Amino acid sequence: MALVVVPEAPLQPWLAALDAQMARSPSFFADRPVIANLSAIDDGGAELGAVLDALAFRELRIVGLEGIDPAALSGTGWERLPKLSQGRDLRSQIADDREVIVPAVAEPDPAAGMIAAPQPGRASLLIDRTVRSGQSIVFDEGDITVIGSVSSGAELIAGGSIHVYGSLRGRAIAGLRTGSTARIFCQKLLAELISIDGIYDLAEHWGDKRHGCAVQIRLERDHLKISPLG
Repeated sequence: MALVVVPEAPLQPWLAALDAQMARSPSFFADRPVIANLSAIDDGGAELGAVLDALAFRELRIVGLEGIDPAALSGTGWERLPKLSQGRDLRSQIADDREVIVPAVAEPDPAAGMIAAPQPGRASLLIDRTVRSGQSIVFDEGDITVIGSVSSGAELIAGGSIHVYGSLRGRAIAGLRTGSTARIFCQKLLAELISIDGIYDLAEHWGDKRHGCAVQIRLERDHLKISPLG
């Protein structure tokens, strides 16, 4: 399941926001193919190469580029990467069985000279269909709500909480922005993996008592607590 990153100028505040996200969820990019959209960076070979070097230093696995003229990377060592076709929406550039929502990066606060703290719950994503196997829904601006079920092999990654009005299979990762205050709600817990604020749990750990039940999941003293709904 590929992710798209969209570096922005000035680069250092954007990298600081990326570092903060990776600190909150260290495995977020682990073994995930990443496509770098460089359309927001000045079209200069040295600067573009520096951006890609910074991503590689953070161990992001860059597999493709978009939004630039490939000739601009000549001599940087990155010209070998494939470039995706122009004139298409970012999500449509990924394979049809995947959906990627590009995370927005907080703007710098001129008064404080640092990244402004995001406001919890300022945005939400509503999905009114079943999330199919192989799809990855990434929305780090707030909550994800699914009016339907999440199939085995699918993945939800939210900056806030996750609400599933159906069966939750696959992976549910919450709290990338809101941290320990995030929760996961579902009508039927059948997930392979759940996570809040970087704390993970696997299906074999919560046993038959909660398996297949309507539950809410919250973080309590660095452990995930699964409680029945209602």
